Amino acid sequence: MSDKRIAFGKKGEDLAAAHLTRLGYQILARNYRQRRGEIDIIARDGDCTVFIEVKSRVAGGRYSPGEAVTVRKRMQIARVAQMYLAAHRLLDRPARFDVIAVLIDGDGGYRIDHIPNAFDLPDSCF
Repeated sequence: MSDKRIAFGKKGEDLAAAHLTRLGYQILARNYRQRRGEIDIIARDGDCTVFIEVKSRVAGGRYSPGEAVTVRKRMQIARVAQMYLAAHRLLDRPARFDVIAVLIDGDGGYRIDHIPNAFDLPDSCF
């Protein structure tokens, strides 16, 4: 991945984290990595642990950022989330999966679409 793409993705994640902070979420981790994958942002919303996938795109593109969260990606996020919950002894606490789509235009403006509880997965995926 090019340095330009990495910087673009980081900008989107920074904007998403600022958005969550404005909403009162507590950021617990960013770019949480395990051998099975990575979760962009882990936050707390009240008593709920929230696993957030951030997708950034240039505004006016052909596909929406949210469309990039495939079934395979959802399964990967769920497996890493399970590892996080187990490691932090949070398996008995509520958790959910959100998607934040960040659309960035060429003038430095942006739009954030936050989709709380964007997807559910059956226990069998863990």
